[in-house]
Amino acid sequence: MFPNLTERERQTLELLVDEEGISIADMGRRLSVSTVTIRTTLNTLAEKGVIVRTWGGASPAFHPEIVDRLRTEHAAKLRIAERAASLVEDGDAVMIEAGTTTSLVGRYLFGRRDIHVVTNSMLFVPYGRSNPALKVTVVGGTFQPVTESLVGPLALRELEQFHVRLAFLGADGWSLSDGTTTHLVEGAEIVRMMARRADRSVLLADSSKYGRTGFASVLDLREFSLVVSDTGLPQEARDQIA
Repeated sequence: MFPNLTERERQTLELLVDEEGISIADMGRRLSVSTVTIRTTLNTLAEKGVIVRTWGGASPAFHPEIVDRLRTEHAAKLRIAERAASLVEDGDAVMIEAGTTTSLVGRYLFGRRDIHVVTNSMLFVPYGRSNPALKVTVVGGTFQPVTESLVGPLALRELEQFHVRLAFLGADGWSLSDGTTTHLVEGAEIVRMMARRADRSVLLADSSKYGRTGFASVLDLREFSLVVSDTGLPQEARDQIA
């Protein structure tokens, strides 16, 4: 889910998300480790910024929906992100929109040189922080906890200042008939602006979102140069997208 987590840290985080208010003793019993080990793990997670320590326990530092989305179709999202990262060339400037799939592109940019990333995604920041070869510009704006994104007029004005070769964009739902859609109007505005400021727009969306329709319409599929999805996509959709 989050970068640089050990298996025990990941399991501990999932317990905190799934069972709000779970005690340290209960976590120890569930994971078959001592309470001392649990406290050490919680302290490490707090240092990594993933949780907030509370009296006698901890709570996730992220909106619960973020963790749920990170766990959903995680393997497919990793493959999609890896394929997307392979499109990035040394010396590129790219935009990465906030999303649990798009942010994972940062995981696969290690080893590239002179890459400039412009993003509104707070989930991308840990990858930028740990990769000295990346130059990262995070636009300002209003923070949306449910998407870990920066949105609004300030973000739009700042994005308008840049031009990039590639924009990696996500969606809450997508289909041949409805294009891409999202649940947040503010997010739709960001996606449209990034698409306008890029030579090529690339949709990163796993097959579980295909056929879903969100509240706000974003872009027609014809506005994307490329769609990167997974093998769960219906054959009819694959044939028409190809």
